[in-house]
Amino acid sequence: MFERLSIPDVIFVTPKRHGDARGFFSETYRADAFADAGITGPFVQDNHAYSQQPGILRGLHFQKPPVAQAKLVRCTQGAIYDVAVDIRQNSPTFGRHVGAELSAENGAQLYVPEGFAHGYLTLTPDCHVQYKTSAYYAPETEGGIAWDDPKLGINWPTDGIDVILSDKDKSLPTLSALAPIF
Repeated sequence: MFERLSIPDVIFVTPKRHGDARGFFSETYRADAFADAGITGPFVQDNHAYSQQPGILRGLHFQKPPVAQAKLVRCTQGAIYDVAVDIRQNSPTFGRHVGAELSAENGAQLYVPEGFAHGYLTLTPDCHVQYKTSAYYAPETEGGIAWDDPKLGINWPTDGIDVILSDKDKSLPTLSALAPIF
């Protein structure tokens, strides 16, 4: 099932699960079905991130053109709160965000197109996050936005959780401090 969120270019994907007493089977990616839903790829790189404890916040990250990345994100163990922020300067939803819980239990995925900053907060211990990207990692083009930029107004579910950031993520600028990128 493909559901367009309040920013229609971001798509919440809930793959069908077929289960029995042994467990379940789920088709998590099928190019023709995804293309019919507007997710055309191609995806060229798969990434896997492990976070040991709740409260680890990764993001908000993006890559600049000409190697901007679309992402298809899922949590295969544990649970995360996943966020996409529209940073396309001429978009009617510029500066707005959407968020969704992704977990091993719900099997949901979030499609984040090019022109969006992306980040997530771990909600449980031992989180495994896997995501496909439409462009290869190019460190010379990476950028980011502060996760707690007050103008974005992201309501991260941090109650009772101490947020843990990398040194790089601690120094990211606000969206208004960035020159137009997309």
